[in-house]
Amino acid sequence: MFTGIAEETGKIQTISENGIEIECAKVLEDAKIGDSIAVNGVCLTVIQNSGNSFKADMSPETFRVTAFPYLKAGMHVNLERAMPANGRFGGHIVSGHIDGTAKVIAHSRNRESFDLEIELSENELRYVIRKGSICVNGISLTIAEISGKRIKIAVIPHTYECTALSELKNGDYVNIEVDIMAKYIEKFLSTSDNRSRINMDFLQRNGFC
Repeated sequence: MFTGIAEETGKIQTISENGIEIECAKVLEDAKIGDSIAVNGVCLTVIQNSGNSFKADMSPETFRVTAFPYLKAGMHVNLERAMPANGRFGGHIVSGHIDGTAKVIAHSRNRESFDLEIELSENELRYVIRKGSICVNGISLTIAEISGKRIKIAVIPHTYECTALSELKNGDYVNIEVDIMAKYIEKFLSTSDNRSRINMDFLQRNGFC
């Protein structure tokens, strides 16, 4: 499990559909073979640690369903070690299992923050709410606005400048993991055919509107 609070950015040395090697420092301080490290939000397993870089295997399926095909050697990625049992929970529950990718529509400075606008799929959109959490390239962020399929996120300067979010360009694709709690709640409230029982009538009868 992760929290979506990146510890550092690492530099890609090599990447293919079978694996990746990343140059980094902090996440390797106590990393052992078999440990999990989130790379742009994707949970990968360390198979080699040289002291200043690590290698991780990757299945073709993982490569295909993430934004990894758009990455190249020399680019930077967000890195986070798995959360220790006695660690602080700074972000939100992040599993490292990507739900899909989203396209960056716009990003710009807005006074003291940076606005990031991305377009989600219908499947991802059903799990997001205004002021709710979403994980973008491994970063726990708060949704400021929702308009159609697009969401806008206000990113504070520290997060923007200390992560690989600062390298995003319009048209880039990012890894998305929606709030896992929303998916569990939907499952618990679903009927046997997996169709949600939550509708306007249900909300009105239970005092939500």
